[in-house]
Amino acid sequence: MRTPWKVCAACFAVVICVFHSAAQDRPNFLFILSDDQRPDAIGSIGNPQVLTPSLDALAARGVVFTNAYCMGSNSGAVCAPSRAMMMTGGSITRVRDHIWNLPPELETLPQRLRSAGYATFATGKWHNGKASFARSFSHGGSIFFGGMGSHTELLVHDFDPTGRYADENRRKLTRFSSEQFADEAIAFLQNHPPAQPFFAYVAFTAPHDPRTPPPSARDFYDEAAITLPRNFLPVHPFHNGEMVIRDEKLAAWPRTAEETRRHLADYYGMITHMDEQVGRLLDALAATPHGQNTIVIFASDQGLAIGSHGLMGKQNLYEHSAKAPLIMAGPGLERGTRSDALVYLLDIHATIAELAGLEAHAGDEGISLVPAVTGRGTYAGRTSLYTAYTDCQRAVRDRRWKLIVYPKINRVQLFDLEQDPDEIEDLASDPHQRHIVDRLWSQLEQWQARIGDETSLHVDQPRSSRFDFVQAERKRSGQ
Repeated sequence: MRTPWKVCAACFAVVICVFHSAAQDRPNFLFILSDDQRPDAIGSIGNPQVLTPSLDALAARGVVFTNAYCMGSNSGAVCAPSRAMMMTGGSITRVRDHIWNLPPELETLPQRLRSAGYATFATGKWHNGKASFARSFSHGGSIFFGGMGSHTELLVHDFDPTGRYADENRRKLTRFSSEQFADEAIAFLQNHPPAQPFFAYVAFTAPHDPRTPPPSARDFYDEAAITLPRNFLPVHPFHNGEMVIRDEKLAAWPRTAEETRRHLADYYGMITHMDEQVGRLLDALAATPHGQNTIVIFASDQGLAIGSHGLMGKQNLYEHSAKAPLIMAGPGLERGTRSDALVYLLDIHATIAELAGLEAHAGDEGISLVPAVTGRGTYAGRTSLYTAYTDCQRAVRDRRWKLIVYPKINRVQLFDLEQDPDEIEDLASDPHQRHIVDRLWSQLEQWQARIGDETSLHVDQPRSSRFDFVQAERKRSGQ
């Protein structure tokens, strides 16, 4: 017997309503990522010199993680493996050989969400290959495939549904990078239908150098009034294995207070300008139907030195470079909360996946932060945390102590982060702390075994630890 058309229509309507309800029950995600932002480079979190009213407001209504780390890097371009880990949920050893082009077996978070019915949008920097981008995103605009470049002259792609992204189809930005990426995201939010959940990824290229903030933002900062970091040094006390990489050549040796203040003023100007765009983006979100059902995540890929410990770059394992800001805010999440749990940025993958209702994934090596951000259940977290940089630096920390090992020169540093969060006083040579060094060394070896890091922590013929900064400066300045 043929089913009457009115019954069919009623059934279809029920299906549509159920689908719409299910879609509405699943949260949207707005993931905002900055580039090279120190963990203390947000006004309300650690540095009142930096003007960040939009991020301050986001932090006030969400959960701030004060110990969020990039696990490490096998490249001077730390942002590439950091983003690869966040997107795949895999450790540094898992993504190590694939950071420039994530293979199909390393399924990305937006790829998983897209398969689950989410619209996935991206704008800004994607540092992990065109093919992985194409299978991850269903929407996009002003996409930058690369690591760095001028904030007004970047060559970007429009979204290409074929996924080819030929170089000849690139075009120049029409506005400052932070403004244009925010514009693209705002347009997506304003035009996306509320019936389908979304994951929107906004990857700013700020405050990465070249640090060229618009005058409207730079004018907030008087170089002479900038306070130097407490751990500022003219020269790092020894050769850490990566002393003359590009980042370190951005300032003269020895570092001077005057030049460092200028770098910091430019850096803060970049952050303040980006913060303005974050504010525009969050205001636009609030004005759409999505505003009540969107979880906002703000993070950076890693930090930066800019004078701390006599360094300029991110190729080190000190707190200012290995850590990054991490804020989560939205419906169902705790408000105005700070967590000092030891977390990795790659934990973002498992966290969003659980909030979206996705099944556990075999590739996830992170820990979901859902109990910490919702207040439901107990978040056990980690008792220790490992970081690595190429083959020349390894570190491990627990709740109080941190050990950094420099295998090429057989040198270690020990810091009491509880009493000395700026890592100024190296206690490794203190005989009263020998048991702490031994304990952390053992933990570091356990971490290496756990994730498959085969780097030796000691060599029979160590290199010299002396850094000839005079000769380095002659080469840098072309003398």
